[in-house]
Amino acid sequence: MASKFMYSNRDHKFIIKEWLEGKKILGLKRFKEYLDIEDVDGILDQSLKMSKEVVAPTNDEGDTIGAVFKDGKVKVPPSFHKAFKFIQENGWGASNSDVEGEGALPEILNQAVREYIIGANPSISPYVGLSGGIASVIKAFGSLEQITLYTPKMFEGVWEGTMCLTEPGGGSDVGDMTTKAYPTNNPLIYKVKGTKCFITGGDHDLTENIIHLVLARVDGAAPGTKGLSLFIVPKLWVNEDGSLGEPNDVSTVGIEHKMGLKGSSTAVLSFGEEGQCRGILLGSPPNEKGIGQGIAQMFRMINGSRLDTGHSALAVATVAYNNAVNYAKERIQGRPIHNPKGSRVPIIQHEDVRRMLLTQKATLEAMRAMIFKGYYYLDLIEYGDDPVDVNIAKRSLEVITPLIKAYCSDQGWLMITEAIQVFGGYGFTEEYPVARQARDVKIYSIWEGTNFIQSMDLVGRKWSLDKGNVFKEWMMEMASFVQSHQNHKVFAREFEVLGKALLAYQELLGIVLGYFKENIRLVPLYSTRILRITAELYGGYLLIQQALVAQEKLVQGNVDRHFYAGKIFSAKFYILNIVPDVAATVRIIKEGDTSALDIPEEAF
Repeated sequence: MASKFMYSNRDHKFIIKEWLEGKKILGLKRFKEYLDIEDVDGILDQSLKMSKEVVAPTNDEGDTIGAVFKDGKVKVPPSFHKAFKFIQENGWGASNSDVEGEGALPEILNQAVREYIIGANPSISPYVGLSGGIASVIKAFGSLEQITLYTPKMFEGVWEGTMCLTEPGGGSDVGDMTTKAYPTNNPLIYKVKGTKCFITGGDHDLTENIIHLVLARVDGAAPGTKGLSLFIVPKLWVNEDGSLGEPNDVSTVGIEHKMGLKGSSTAVLSFGEEGQCRGILLGSPPNEKGIGQGIAQMFRMINGSRLDTGHSALAVATVAYNNAVNYAKERIQGRPIHNPKGSRVPIIQHEDVRRMLLTQKATLEAMRAMIFKGYYYLDLIEYGDDPVDVNIAKRSLEVITPLIKAYCSDQGWLMITEAIQVFGGYGFTEEYPVARQARDVKIYSIWEGTNFIQSMDLVGRKWSLDKGNVFKEWMMEMASFVQSHQNHKVFAREFEVLGKALLAYQELLGIVLGYFKENIRLVPLYSTRILRITAELYGGYLLIQQALVAQEKLVQGNVDRHFYAGKIFSAKFYILNIVPDVAATVRIIKEGDTSALDIPEEAF
């Protein structure tokens, strides 16, 4: 019972077929020869069935056995091998990251599949996705020889890949890393020496080789992030004919003992302990000023990974929500407050339980809406043939990427706490799934740059892109939509609340601009709250769009009345109960309280 996988693909079908322009994506030159909107249901149904029957049964071993480090090697739970192989061989895995791969799915479909896999077993999903992402970086920046030698087996899932950034002494401060790369007689090959930690999938026995992308500083290059380069470092050396050679002086020091995601190995790796670790430079060496290309190359994967991280939190939290709903319908306890002498009822009839469930439902749907809007933009950026569409997608994705990563990973944790509360005391036991999901979900607010880093990216960078025009255009899109619907016959109240939130947010921009000039310490003090209310505003905007679609379906007499009614109530609840937090938080930020800055350290 502890790994009870419960999931539905109904919201994905709605998003792709009824809300987002799924036909537009599937009609792009890249996909139109082999995909059609009529294929969506079959793909989503098959992948959900696969996740339930193949992936979900591995979840218990992922938590109870976990990844095991012994004699310098890592082994994953036995059941992972069969599931991993099945996913890759049947086209549900890394092959979908190949922008030129035969039969690859667009992101709006591929990520729905990925959501089910994560929900079924969040410990196995990093292994499934890593090799495709790393291979995409090599394909984008590598030479023809590098692409030919490394990427085919990575897209097939025969070889795995990792991104090696973090170091024991550096954490999120990438510019302070000490891993070095020393030139050899071959201008493309360097000797790499250093230690990396928190490397997801850094070692395991699922694949015959692991291709590490290691961020390192060429000896003599510029200090800070600008002097970094990226190197292909195979665990086993790859010969020119593609065969595997000797070990490449990459050793696993150990793996982390984590509160969750125990089946996913998080390794400490040492490169070049014996001075024989060879790394192949990706792209060009540092220029005459010592500036390398590593950070720019890395961010091709990092930005996508930030969407994926928020998405992972959604998947784990959705399983918790679905289990909470099921439990609330079955658990008989208490009598109605309006009929205290009546019969005992399922707890879903109690007011506070209904509040907790609708908080989860509405928030999770807002998260999924912004996440799939992000993947929709990714598809347009990668495959779109209209320059205007591509430009809008690029600019919009810049703004919403930190929202998706930070808001969704923060809310994933909070929504699971609500699910635990629905279960009551049983939610605090490991016999029920929500305890494990709480342990699994917490890492996502830390992965791919902590959520504070995301908030400073929003306030410190995204607000000012193109002299502020990128963010201004994004805000104007929402403002125009709200204004055009302010007298809507069904949702007038909701549009009024959204309008007030927009006005408050516009005031916030001026307040924070003043803080930048007068007391810059107030900016990081309030930045995480600014990101949260930015996402709440955006979530309300997206949910009311969905509610308008649902209302039209109900007017047409659609038979799926409960689903569409649910979309409407999600939007109403989110806008009337959560979006008002925007104006309330703006008032707090305007107050400019500095207590957290003024308190002496000794007083903590």
